[in-house]
Amino acid sequence: MRAEIISIGTEILMGEILDTNANFMAQRLPAMGIDLFFMHQIGDNRDRLVELIQTAVGRSDVVILTGGLGPTEDDVTRDAIAESVGEEPYVVPELEAHLRNFFERRGGRMPEQNVKQATIIPSGESIPNPRGTAPGWWVEKDGAIIIAMPGPPAEMTGMWENDIAPRLTARSDGGVLISRTLKTTGLGESMLDELLGDLRFAEDPTVGVYHKADGVHVRLASKAKYEDVARDRIAPVEQQIRSMLGDAIWGADEDTFQDAVAALLQDRGMSIAVMESCTGGLLASTITDVPGASGYFRGGLVTYTAEAKIQYGVDAAIIAEHGVVSNETAAAMAGAVRRQFGADIGVGITGVAGPEPHGGQPVGAVCLGIETAGESYATGYTFAQTRAAIKARAVTSALTLIRRATLGELMTGSSGVYRRL
Repeated sequence: MRAEIISIGTEILMGEILDTNANFMAQRLPAMGIDLFFMHQIGDNRDRLVELIQTAVGRSDVVILTGGLGPTEDDVTRDAIAESVGEEPYVVPELEAHLRNFFERRGGRMPEQNVKQATIIPSGESIPNPRGTAPGWWVEKDGAIIIAMPGPPAEMTGMWENDIAPRLTARSDGGVLISRTLKTTGLGESMLDELLGDLRFAEDPTVGVYHKADGVHVRLASKAKYEDVARDRIAPVEQQIRSMLGDAIWGADEDTFQDAVAALLQDRGMSIAVMESCTGGLLASTITDVPGASGYFRGGLVTYTAEAKIQYGVDAAIIAEHGVVSNETAAAMAGAVRRQFGADIGVGITGVAGPEPHGGQPVGAVCLGIETAGESYATGYTFAQTRAAIKARAVTSALTLIRRATLGELMTGSSGVYRRL
């Protein structure tokens, strides 16, 4: 079964809001045995929407629309579907009564323009909306299924889970697509691609490599009539990849990097403290987002100025000689905060988040330092992105170093400063 998604709304087309509905469905359709071939964004224009629906119905078994089911003039989805299949909408008295009761229960009177939300066409049926006033449509015409759901994500997901997903699953005859994602750190996309070798060209399961914010992901996917058959195909290939990559794999599927690092710290019985500058406490916040962080997180300091760094133990001579944004200062910050809190691992972050260069360093320059009882290491990065993205990437890089330190794999890089203590 082939599917196509159409997201309706000028605000989506203009990038004013994110199309989370399409993302939600795209993640779920494959597991239902439905192949998603096309995704579209279109404004509130009836003629263009009619043309797109007719094109989609001509090549897909299921066409799913979200948005445009409100009561206003620019809510054109119902009329566009009706025109596409050559039918006239009519008011369903039971739906109209339900809508009027909805408003009366809230102490108001239903505006007459809301009557359009009580319409349907002969080849369609209304889908209840448990979280709003706009019912959905399920239309079957000439072998194709056209589904319309409201745009607000809470309403769409409620309708999807209660009605749409069960019905589509029952109609699907394509088996299920099962995927498994292995998440790695410390390996670039091209290096990982090379390590996987011929596995990259396997057909069942397929093996894909994708660069993400928390590292490079390896996705294995298999489609079969039954879920256990697909999982059995994936299992030996996953084990082969795990043997190849070893500790470079930090998690799988829904695991988050901070959860993985937290589990490692807890397993090794190690504690951590952080001193941050350009990230403004984001690393500490990320670490403490994980429940139970008090078991290993000793504390954090935000030392945004050179004076603050010196106040909490960084040698003024190091800053004077090397600058605030330097590997040497980052290493000194890590050592100072480790001693300050009596932690097993200390982390220091200093950099330039922008928007202007600082101290001779460009925007995006970030130095990370880490110290344990026996080692000190610092390295530099340049992240050419926005202020928020620079901070986020600095935190991800810091978590990578924390993981390496916890595993006992801390070592110098080409631009790093390393010493044994």
